[in-house]
Amino acid sequence: MSEDNQQDILAHIRQLTSVSPELDEALRQRLRYHSVARHSHIHQAGAVCQRTYWIRSGLMRLYYLKEGREVTDFFSAEGEWITSAYSFMRGEPDQFYLQALEDCQLFSLTIQDLGWLFTHFPAMERFGRIVITQQFIQQSERLNSLQFSTAAERYTHFCQTYPALLPRLPLGMIASYLGITQETLSRIRAAF
Repeated sequence: MSEDNQQDILAHIRQLTSVSPELDEALRQRLRYHSVARHSHIHQAGAVCQRTYWIRSGLMRLYYLKEGREVTDFFSAEGEWITSAYSFMRGEPDQFYLQALEDCQLFSLTIQDLGWLFTHFPAMERFGRIVITQQFIQQSERLNSLQFSTAAERYTHFCQTYPALLPRLPLGMIASYLGITQETLSRIRAAF
């Protein structure tokens, strides 16, 4: 992977915290590049998620199986992070899958590398806190939406919040993420 490509993730980190020359070097030593083909899985249910991934290009999802159906829990695209958080942070197997919905270019860090970076670089700890806070808020908004919003309100919110994802996602995955059937989603879309 060329240094130019590594610059993308370093620029992302610089948007949220200062990066000293020492932190820059430490990140370069620990970041791993992955080229992942569309439909490939980088984490399987029943395994420990070893890495957190930053998406340089492409689209990924986190999902699980319920009664034989795929239930989408989370989407991430360019410039965003994705992992199976519980498994990654606890070092325990979980029920989630991480799948590339498009060909993806990713950079990753292990939990050990993150811990080392947090310990040795307060700026990196600040970065981690900001990213985790953003993820927590996004998941909290989704849970509130599932609990307190109608199906039409959830779809409207999704369209307003993630307009760039709409043409890239199959309707069935959007419906699953919204907690509704594809038929219900089709009816809602027809009413718009």
